[in-house]
Amino acid sequence: MDINSSRTGTVRSGLPPHRWTKVDDPDGIAVVASHATVIAGGGPAGLTAAYELTKHGHSSVVLESDPNLVGGISRTDQYKGYRFDIGGHRFFSKSAEVNAIWREILGDQFITRSRLSRIYYNRKFFYYPLKPVDALMKLGPWRATLILASYLKATLKPIKPERSFEDWVVNRFGRLLFEIFFKTYTEKVWGMPTNEITAEWAAQRIKGLSLVGAVTNALFGNRKSKGEVIKTLIESFQYPRLGPGQMWECARDKIRGQGGAVHLDRRVVRIEHDGTAVTTFVAKDSNGKLTAYHGQNFISTLPIRELIRCLSPQPPDAVVKAAESLRYRDFLTVVLIVDRAETFPDTWIYIHEPDVRLGRVQNFKNWSPDLVPDPTKSSLGLEYFCFEGDDLWTMPDADLIELGRREMDKMGLISASEVSDGCVVRMPKAYPVYDDAYQGHLAVIRAWLKNLPNLELAGRNGMHKYNNQDHSMMTAVLAARNILGLGQFDTWKVNTDAEYHEEGNEAEDTTGRIVPRKISAA
Repeated sequence: MDINSSRTGTVRSGLPPHRWTKVDDPDGIAVVASHATVIAGGGPAGLTAAYELTKHGHSSVVLESDPNLVGGISRTDQYKGYRFDIGGHRFFSKSAEVNAIWREILGDQFITRSRLSRIYYNRKFFYYPLKPVDALMKLGPWRATLILASYLKATLKPIKPERSFEDWVVNRFGRLLFEIFFKTYTEKVWGMPTNEITAEWAAQRIKGLSLVGAVTNALFGNRKSKGEVIKTLIESFQYPRLGPGQMWECARDKIRGQGGAVHLDRRVVRIEHDGTAVTTFVAKDSNGKLTAYHGQNFISTLPIRELIRCLSPQPPDAVVKAAESLRYRDFLTVVLIVDRAETFPDTWIYIHEPDVRLGRVQNFKNWSPDLVPDPTKSSLGLEYFCFEGDDLWTMPDADLIELGRREMDKMGLISASEVSDGCVVRMPKAYPVYDDAYQGHLAVIRAWLKNLPNLELAGRNGMHKYNNQDHSMMTAVLAARNILGLGQFDTWKVNTDAEYHEEGNEAEDTTGRIVPRKISAA
């Protein structure tokens, strides 16, 4: 089916509201919906874009594949009254504009939470960021001596050149501390050896930290020149009282209240275009019914691989091949209901034990007491990092819950007998993977998508950028402003320091928050 619609390069506010038309179509499309802007994906980016558009009186609709929830990876799931986050989302941003949007949407429903996140290793808790005195005492005098000797050796004979994540960390902490506190967890999360990950990720992800820096922070507090805060050392943050999904549920309601639309159970399965512009998003619901949404402008937060698969007609083979080469890291959360009012004081724990598959534990009651309906109980989120289709991903829910109970008991964190219930949530495409070829693939795709100027990309998966929530939101704000005719913003310039640029040189493109990337064979 090919639905024709009028198009303009830039759409401004004041356009008529959406319209519905019944049609008969051999493809089974029973309804056509018309909006000024159609948005695929109801995560932070998609909802932020719609919120920005509707504030300006601009007709828009958000199509979300989930039949019940909005928020994407930032949603809040529920099980028997227990609310739980998918990964843990701190609300902290250097961007005053993003902070203002959060406050505008959620108002007084934010609570301030103190961060306590520790490493669990060798059946002991270690503060993270590392407090050297604490760590050395718990490791014992003999191992502490070896760690200091290892650090001195790294200082006197650093690895040159620094090619890998392993090289970078060893040069700043010593090999022994690297093996204890960095190697195991990193390899669990990303599924690749630390000596195959480029050093750039460590330089960005743990920037500003060294053993000397950690000691200085422990003694004199978290200070840097010109008031800069080391992100890794942030000690408190804002959090919605009922979890991050509360933010996006409120955004959904405000969008609807301002005349916009948010349609759940609408998975975009086809994106029609004529080679010069997108004309239609076709969405399917869980009953198989198709709805065609046509408009003048479109925003996609779909994973780029899915976006290219949906295009009709398909782009050239080189573009399809580039999209199919993009990879993702997935994860799942095993939620355990524990018959204990308190478990441990941490907000979350990094599991560095090499003999369990568990990577991280979220203590939801310490994110917000209101996430747990029964004050005599606790709920824990056990995070397992995996690839879609591997043995963890395909393991039956009952077996995953049993694995979680067994591993928590084995580590001595809780007793298996204290677990009264549980559930499993799988999150595909949680992290875009940066391998040594992804930038080339992305360049091919972006070059071809310029043929469709009325299509904006936004968000983490929508741009294959490992963005934080606030950066994803800012890409959406700028995409919306492009549509509204409020400027010509290059959304690809949104970076991790909340510096947002207009019409920058494409050669200066930044990919946002860096993720582990394999060292090139060259």
